[in-house]
Amino acid sequence: MSTRSATLLRGARRPPDNDSAFLLDRHRRAVPGRETMARHREDEEVDMLIVGCGAGGATLAQRLARRGWRIVVLEAGPFWDPDEDWVSDEAGSHDLFWNEPRVIGGTDPVELGKNNSGRGVGGSMVHFAGFVPRFHPSDFEVRTRDGVAADWPISYADLKPHYELVERELPAAGEHWPWGNPHGYPHSPHPVAGGALRAMDGARKLGIEFKVGPVAIANGSFGNRPHCIYRGLCLQGCKVNAKGSPLVTHVPDALAHGVEVRDGAMATRIEIDEAGRASGVTYVVDGLGHHQRAATVVVAGYSIETPRLLLHSTSPRFPDGLANGNDLVGRGVMVQGAPQVAGRFPEEMRMYKAPPPEICSEQFYETDRARGFARGFALQTVGPLPIAWAEHVLADGHWGQALREYMRDYNHWYTLGALSELLPLSENRVTLADGKDVNGMPVARMDYGQCDNDRANIAFAKQTLHDILEAAGAQDVLTIDRYAHLVGGCAMSGSQETGVVDSDHRTWEVPNLFVADGSVMPTQGSANPALTIMALASRLAERLGDKRVGADGRRRVAVA
Repeated sequence: MSTRSATLLRGARRPPDNDSAFLLDRHRRAVPGRETMARHREDEEVDMLIVGCGAGGATLAQRLARRGWRIVVLEAGPFWDPDEDWVSDEAGSHDLFWNEPRVIGGTDPVELGKNNSGRGVGGSMVHFAGFVPRFHPSDFEVRTRDGVAADWPISYADLKPHYELVERELPAAGEHWPWGNPHGYPHSPHPVAGGALRAMDGARKLGIEFKVGPVAIANGSFGNRPHCIYRGLCLQGCKVNAKGSPLVTHVPDALAHGVEVRDGAMATRIEIDEAGRASGVTYVVDGLGHHQRAATVVVAGYSIETPRLLLHSTSPRFPDGLANGNDLVGRGVMVQGAPQVAGRFPEEMRMYKAPPPEICSEQFYETDRARGFARGFALQTVGPLPIAWAEHVLADGHWGQALREYMRDYNHWYTLGALSELLPLSENRVTLADGKDVNGMPVARMDYGQCDNDRANIAFAKQTLHDILEAAGAQDVLTIDRYAHLVGGCAMSGSQETGVVDSDHRTWEVPNLFVADGSVMPTQGSANPALTIMALASRLAERLGDKRVGADGRRRVAVA
């Protein structure tokens, strides 16, 4: 089929083996099948129990359910109904985030919540901005190419077919992408607002190329999902279901093929049998303890909750926590440096209109030693709403009357952001704090600090943002330093001495225990991680389904 024909038929083309977009109700936003989904007894040993229903857990469940696996997914948060639960308001969307107590520390502590964690079916993609760039081939060979961080035990080629498949399921919309491994997208790019055009003009004067997208937002109808209506409230949950998240891209099909999702179920411990295999998970619902037996356990709680659960699952056989015999669980947790620079223009920019991500440049993604640091950064447009804009103004030191004037002037501002790749450091880690949550489980503590390479990367990225806005004609600029996107903490590796899981996500120490979320990433990249997490889960499902995990027979997982 020609590119033109594919574009014209984009709303009618089904992705293979996933009917989620066509199972949704045209008139209601709630996921069909919740009331009629399969129910498993707790004393019944299911084929797989997954902790977490986000980018990794939901994708894995959907794929394996199609192959006949009996699967239960535990999700600590609610099963969202966009019509009933989500509001077009910043303050009213607070419950989309993981708001349970956590402790932060280190020389450069990371604020947790909002832009780096989610709670509920769909995970943090429910409130992510929608950017879905791929990692570059270089991201999988950072040690070999640049002499820093670590290499992955898999390559870009291993993930490429899964990138392509997930991009069809979301669906991803954008211009042809010239960076990394050049590729196109199933949906054509969305129109951009005047602010993005102004930023592109400034960048062009400096020889910097931007492209439109890529975003997980339908451009045109897609099954029973509508076209984006450009409300600009992507970070508050998409009330029209135009933006892709596992809640609408994978959960409907998973339920239709027998997956049971138990919401409000907080996993507290992975149980181990006498042979050292995972036998199930203990969890709490409304203060009452439960236990579900399973032949295989997968943890997909992301880079804070996954290490927390593993570290808390101690036993005489694993006194320091599951899969932690080498003291690597929780280590190497990463964020991206995410500074934002806003420029003030004479005409109205109205940066809240359209999806927050509109245009992106990966021109600075790869290492250029002339810049004085390894690895690089990406540039993106962002669209802070008024409360976030107030935080931006405050971060630049403006209070009182000055703050009020900046708020009145909101519609004249436009904001660019960077995503700087920060390196994995062993001392940046998740541990268990002394305090406990309402379930009696120790709360997580995250310590974080930057290295000199990180600081140089962020400084260069900020200056580049300033230069673009000044070239675009900005009359004034404001800057905020911030972080985004947690990954790492249970790194994938080629040997037990250097990581927590192998190339198939299997923990080195427990043969039927897997990790399927962003915590397995050995490096961060300068790309938003959601697409890569989904692609990793898709690859894992393929290997489990084809019985290629532990193919030597000594460590083969139990299969349906």
